[in-house]
Amino acid sequence: MVRALVCVCALSFCVAAMAAEGDLRARGEKLFADQKCGACHTIAGKGNPDGPLDNVGSKLSAADIRAWLIETKRMARSTNATFRRHRENNMKEYTNLPKEDIDALVAYLSSLKRK
Repeated sequence: MVRALVCVCALSFCVAAMAAEGDLRARGEKLFADQKCGACHTIAGKGNPDGPLDNVGSKLSAADIRAWLIETKRMARSTNATFRRHRENNMKEYTNLPKEDIDALVAYLSSLKRK
């Protein structure tokens, strides 16, 4: 009986955590659209094809994605990233967004992996 109760509690916790993660990703997807990221990036064929992000979650860690969002210029220099001039100048650093919004964007972008 106790073992069954422990299993039910653990399963409930896992389901709740998965739902929260799904909500965070959905919020990040909305923020991606609201921040007009598609002007320079594309996901699933929507947006600017010069900046594909379809597989970014397989290529970068969550910490690197976070750094790209809030320390764009430093990341571009440290990785020798090449951009088209108009894109590099327009990529803003999202230091003004609340941490919860950055967390949501990171969760969404981290989920973008090839199937």
